[in-house]
Amino acid sequence: MLEARGADAEHGEDVFESRQGEWVPLTEEAEKRQKRFFRAVAASERALLLLDYDGTLAGFRADRFQSRPWAGVRELLTAMQAEGRTRLAVITGRPSEEIAPMLALPKAVEVWGLHGAERLYPNGRRVLDAARGASHRKLNAVRAQLKKDALGGLYEDKANAAVLHWRGFPATKARAIEQRARALFEPLAKLEGLRLLNFDGGVELRAGRDKGGAVEAILAEEKPKTPVAYLGDDLSDEAAFRAVNRARGARLSVLVRRKQRPSAAQIWLRPPAELRGFLQQWKQALQA
Repeated sequence: MLEARGADAEHGEDVFESRQGEWVPLTEEAEKRQKRFFRAVAASERALLLLDYDGTLAGFRADRFQSRPWAGVRELLTAMQAEGRTRLAVITGRPSEEIAPMLALPKAVEVWGLHGAERLYPNGRRVLDAARGASHRKLNAVRAQLKKDALGGLYEDKANAAVLHWRGFPATKARAIEQRARALFEPLAKLEGLRLLNFDGGVELRAGRDKGGAVEAILAEEKPKTPVAYLGDDLSDEAAFRAVNRARGARLSVLVRRKQRPSAAQIWLRPPAELRGFLQQWKQALQA
């Protein structure tokens, strides 16, 4: 479970600086866990850094195409790419092709889009884990329906999903949109090959692997006990946290969020300063 900061927590050294400029220490146990992990990264010939994008590497924007990485993040990721011992992958709810233009890294990055259902290799090859048969037909019918009537919310169309958002709406209207969305989606989610994905401010009826499945697929391609960390902020990242927690080697699941919430993540960091601190420690571990 996530190790929280709090007024009554026992703290170790002051290791991170918050966005307000105050020094905010990790709990003693969380700090020990993080130090053990970075020692494993330093000693390993290869490590995995798996990252959500929105809310983790970048803040949310009304226009999602204006969501750029927090200051300093691009430079730290660039340094990791140059060093060559880190397999860097972004696992995001966005279509995979949206990430590279916003990250603007010098080398192509591996992206698992659509919450893990779409894989974009650094060489440009794209593979989609999509619905089939009756599930495919039902999903396409819902997508067509919501393009005409979004139930009062904001509809987002994906190749493998129908998504309804209510983030930003007044509370009463948001609840009404959520009720309509769930009334439509929940019966269909019982079909083989379809499932519901809850996230902050919305719900998605989808096919294909989730973020946890993406993490498991990545780990299966690596040597046993390769150090792995996953950083994410949303409810959709919980499957990835659990997958990392089951990994055999050094592992760290990290909730990156300005406000704490219950989570399977092992530690909690607040962006952007604590995120930069984490990435800086990763860079230093590679140089050790």
